[in-house]
Amino acid sequence: MKITYLGHASLSIETGDKTLLVDPFITGNELAKHIDIDTLQADYILVTHAHSDHILDVEAIAKRTGAKVISNFEIVNYFGEKGIEGHPMNHGGKWHFDFGTVHYTNAIHTSSFPDGSYGGQPGGFVIETSHHRLYIAGDTALTYDMKLIPDMIGELDLAILPVGDNFTMGIDQAIKASKFLSCNKILGYHYDTFGFIKINHQEAFEKFAKAKKELYLLPIGDSIKL
Repeated sequence: MKITYLGHASLSIETGDKTLLVDPFITGNELAKHIDIDTLQADYILVTHAHSDHILDVEAIAKRTGAKVISNFEIVNYFGEKGIEGHPMNHGGKWHFDFGTVHYTNAIHTSSFPDGSYGGQPGGFVIETSHHRLYIAGDTALTYDMKLIPDMIGELDLAILPVGDNFTMGIDQAIKASKFLSCNKILGYHYDTFGFIKINHQEAFEKFAKAKKELYLLPIGDSIKL
C-alpha cells in the first residue's frame, strides 16, 4: 500500500490495482499548486464530510475518471444529483469492495456543503486489505470511540490523524488518540494550509518522539509505503 500526501487532508492511496483518493481539496490549496488534478487517477473517492476544503475537486476528478464516491448518505446523494455514482454508508457500518473492506467510523465535527445545506454527519474510515489496516480519522476531536477501533477491527498499521488544532485535534490530542488506537505510526494531516492551523513541526516531532510514537509530516506529493 502506497499513501501519497496531496496537501491539507487530501490523500492518494494505491492498494493492489486500485487507487483511492481521500477528500480531494487541491486546486484551492496554494501549497499544493504543483499537484495537477488532471493527472490524478482514482477508482474511488472517499469523502469524510461536506466542507469545501474536503470536496472541492471531487466532481471534476470523479467525472474525468469515473470514480465512485464513498461517503455518508447525504454526500453520496449530493454527488449523485450531479451524475456521479456513489456508495452510501453510515457510522458503524462496513462494506466489502473489490480493494478491501471499508468501515465508516465516528468523527466529532460539523458538516455542511458550501451553499449551507446539510452534509450529513462527518465520519472517518478504516480501510482493511488482505495485508494492511489503515485508519483515516477525518476532521475530528479526540474521542473515546477511537479505543473501539483496535478492539473491534484489529491492529492498525497506520493512523492518519488531524494535527492542526483549532478546527480539529492538535498535537497533544493526536498523541492521546494514537494511544487510544494502540498505533505507534502516525501520519499527520490537516495542518499548515492556512493561518489557523499552522503548526511547529519540530515541536510536533519532539512531542511524538517523547511519547514513543513515530510521526510523519510529509511534503506535499511525497509518499510512504506500508
